[in-house]
Amino acid sequence: MTSKILLIYTGGTIGMNHNPQTGALEPFDFEHLLSRVPELAQFQTEIATYQFNPPIDSSDMSPKLWTELAHIIADHYEEYDGFVILHGTDTMAYTASALSFMLENLTKPVILTGSQLPIGQLRTDGKENLITSIEIAAARRQDGTAMVPEVGIYFNGHLMRGNRTTKQSADEFDAFESFNYPHLADAGVEITYHDEYIHRPSNLKTQNSNIKPQFRLDNNVIIFSLFPGIREDLIRHIIATPNLRAIVMRTFGSGNAPQNPWLLSALREGTRRGKVIINISQCLQGCVEMGRYDTGYQLQEAGVISGYDGTVEAAVTKLMYLQGKYDDPEQVRKFMKQSICGEITV
Repeated sequence: MTSKILLIYTGGTIGMNHNPQTGALEPFDFEHLLSRVPELAQFQTEIATYQFNPPIDSSDMSPKLWTELAHIIADHYEEYDGFVILHGTDTMAYTASALSFMLENLTKPVILTGSQLPIGQLRTDGKENLITSIEIAAARRQDGTAMVPEVGIYFNGHLMRGNRTTKQSADEFDAFESFNYPHLADAGVEITYHDEYIHRPSNLKTQNSNIKPQFRLDNNVIIFSLFPGIREDLIRHIIATPNLRAIVMRTFGSGNAPQNPWLLSALREGTRRGKVIINISQCLQGCVEMGRYDTGYQLQEAGVISGYDGTVEAAVTKLMYLQGKYDDPEQVRKFMKQSICGEITV
């Protein structure tokens, strides 16, 4: 049985060309992009396409566009066996994280990919990324279910869980890594799937219509990083911001912060006012363990919640998703402490 894949082009370097006047990269026609990959004709897979018009730079990605992507997938869910999203690298991890939460009860692959060089350049990484992403999105098990029924990022030979992935390099082909979770698959001569790490939802063998997309996001969230010399007036100003519902606080090491009484007082006040404060380490690898040192324990006493081994991208988008569903901050706190779709190890 032939698989059917919907290829969604949002923009990004993979579909760009050099402007002869300015020398800058700019988007070109999607059909032109496809013509640069004649290998697609060799697939035993039906590939349909959908293009954002105009294509966007991924720096301009927004919750509104995440909602549009979720609608595209939900509206075409029963027509296709998998989805491949071509996306700029700068915010790809945010989009993958957001979609992993928004596409509730997902049973089909949604694979995001892109490139560091435009697909028209001789040394482009775009061809392999695109071709392998389509192959992964079309892959099925012997029972007919999807090989990878979750949102992933494929880049430079590795398939990673979308909400575990971070962009690690601006100029290497190995642009992404999943530091706290193993790869879902690795592509060499063959594609090796690591079944033990792939999420297998309980509704996998049920009807397609079981997907329950969540389209409402509340982006009253902010990220700030702690650093030596951080100012009290600025932190208090952030915490007192009207309508702000949640803060992702990037701390030191395993979740530590300065033991300044004013900082703990400000965080305690924020919690009292109903703000959800999540502790995420500034380290790319490792886990927040707020009971390890006294500094972390004091944050816990101030009402700060552990972000465990999650990424900043996943924490921010998970908060937007939960705030879109729940008005009560206690409900948001409750689900931030739980793994919804494999984004943290609890």
